[in-house]
Amino acid sequence: MFKRTTSQLPNSVTCLNLISGCVAIFMAFNMTVQFGPLNGGQWALIAIGAAAIFDFLDGATARLLHKFSPLGKDLDSLSDMVSFGVAPAMLVLNIMSTHGNQLPIPFAALMIAVCGAIRLATFNTDSEQSVNFRGLPIPANAIFWIGFYGWVQQYGYPGYGVVYVLIVLVSLAMVGRFKMFSLKFKNFDLAENFSRYAILLAAVLFVLFNGLSGLMWTILFYFFLSLLKRKHL
Repeated sequence: MFKRTTSQLPNSVTCLNLISGCVAIFMAFNMTVQFGPLNGGQWALIAIGAAAIFDFLDGATARLLHKFSPLGKDLDSLSDMVSFGVAPAMLVLNIMSTHGNQLPIPFAALMIAVCGAIRLATFNTDSEQSVNFRGLPIPANAIFWIGFYGWVQQYGYPGYGVVYVLIVLVSLAMVGRFKMFSLKFKNFDLAENFSRYAILLAAVLFVLFNGLSGLMWTILFYFFLSLLKRKHL
């Protein structure tokens, strides 16, 4: 009984990722509605952040329990699609709508979901991405758009032209073939994980000095650091 329960633990954590993504989508469509101390947009960010934590924990749990399965891999990708593809797309769509952009302009945000789906499908069938990635990982895409939300809150809406360019660039980055190093830790060795620790430190510093919008700069730093390391990937 215990063995059967533990075998389903990683998939259960993955389902929490999926649930968080669904909550984020609901909250994105209620951005200005107050739910307790926060509005829907803020809750959407928290839900996407929770999904990212569960996405990390399901892999860590599977490694700890040695419970890997094809079902778990597919469930993880489907959950990531909802939490880091559809949810950010709906967040951006509603940001654009809230700031006066009339349909069909906000539908440009759907490119995020489409490229996210292509990125995950490619990842699942590409043996070259077992250690490092090709293209921007879909969780990094979600983190970028959380930072964008922070930017809008701090500095104002930059206009649909700028947002459209960002949508295109970030979406195409997900389906690009350039190499990027994985952000997942297999151990805590400093030399082996130097670049990952650098990203974590950069995230802390960017957020400390720029607030939530610092997450945008963190993903840009990750992108350029990967380009610098491309010969070693």
